[in-house]
Amino acid sequence: MQINSQIFKAYDIRGIYPTDINEENIAIVIKAIYVFFTEKISNDRQLKVVLSYDMRLSGDSLFAVAKKTLVDLGAEVIDTGKLSTPSFYYTVSHYHYDCGIQITASHNPPQWNGLKFVINSPKGLIKIGKSTGMDMIKEMSQKTITYTPKYKGLLTPKNNILPDEVKSSLQMLNNPTIKNFKIVADPANAMGATYIEALFNAVSATLIKMNFDLDGNFPAHQPDPLDFTNLESLQNRVIEEKADLGLAPDGDGDRLFFIDEKGQVVSASMITALVAREFLKNNPGETILFDIRYILTPSKIVEENKGKSLITKVGHAFITEALNASGGIFAGESSGHYFFRDTGNAESQLPIILTVLKVLSEEGKTLSELVEEVRRSFESGETNFKVTNANEILETIKNIYKDGELSEIDGISISYNNWRFNMRTSNTEPLLRLNVEALDKNVLDEKVKILKDQITNVAK
Repeated sequence: MQINSQIFKAYDIRGIYPTDINEENIAIVIKAIYVFFTEKISNDRQLKVVLSYDMRLSGDSLFAVAKKTLVDLGAEVIDTGKLSTPSFYYTVSHYHYDCGIQITASHNPPQWNGLKFVINSPKGLIKIGKSTGMDMIKEMSQKTITYTPKYKGLLTPKNNILPDEVKSSLQMLNNPTIKNFKIVADPANAMGATYIEALFNAVSATLIKMNFDLDGNFPAHQPDPLDFTNLESLQNRVIEEKADLGLAPDGDGDRLFFIDEKGQVVSASMITALVAREFLKNNPGETILFDIRYILTPSKIVEENKGKSLITKVGHAFITEALNASGGIFAGESSGHYFFRDTGNAESQLPIILTVLKVLSEEGKTLSELVEEVRRSFESGETNFKVTNANEILETIKNIYKDGELSEIDGISISYNNWRFNMRTSNTEPLLRLNVEALDKNVLDEKVKILKDQITNVAK
């Protein structure tokens, strides 16, 4: 059968159920992934493949097909049931399994589903994306795959993952003493609820739960914290409860946004700077990574704390790949992904939450005070333009700002002494994305307005 080639994205496989992804074609894709695994890892022993899924309505049936397909191919399937994506990564890395497949569509609407998949390696997890094998899997999925199983497949249930994950996260931070904070969390009826609940079963806190029941219909709101309208009820609740902070993970739990005690959304780059500062206290000289969109605050904090900075392309698979190559200790992405060397260079939100709580406990300051303490710049937030001539716009803007310092790591980034911007096309949607930052808020506002007008004048 013909599979829509558009489901093979830069970092994962994702499409609408049952049009693009269904019980029939997922078996073909799973077979392609497994053959890819055998070629990259080994065909001379039985592979241990972690298989998990999230709360999406189509998840149960797709998981059942994936499980049967892998067993029929001769794998030992490590059946974890429902897991967040960070817990899935933890399972593959911590227990030293060969590889894994997570059935999820992240923050997308209810009718979507998809696959994220990884290989374990001595340097860390290898997420399969555009630069690490996605095109090969796409090609195999479009033709008849010949593969003769060498082993009798089997199922191995895996339980008690979350208590181990919490314990590992506490050990990463030397089992810090945490004050009893009041915390409001809204995981939007999605997978972040699982690790947040597990964490605060082990760490003392007053946890106020919003939308914790897993429900793939997402009855409260979309599980997408990048759309700040989805955070309004959480922001209001933090203020009403006089809470210390709020937590907002996305659908599969691999992104996380913080709300401060004033009900304001904390930008991810400020959290990156705060965590980088904390890690560099005991690990001077280590490398901290962050993506190209916002670099002024993190890079300055890393420099002040005697660390090294490395700027990456946007995208969780690219960042994990860069961590594997660099040996960096920590990475933060502007969209709320956070990565640690100690978690196989993959996302883990538990150490992020614990680090913030540790610093709050030790310094006796509010979250908003800590943010202002590390702030070295101001950010516009991402503006998206739906256009059909993105390349023309990029060339036009590049020419207008040809006196600035140009980087083409991802799209175009142009820097001046007191401000900079990044403009890039989306890896997953037909959008042109603009991010601007400056050392002065007035300069930021001025440059954002000018850039928006310049883009609009050329856009088609």
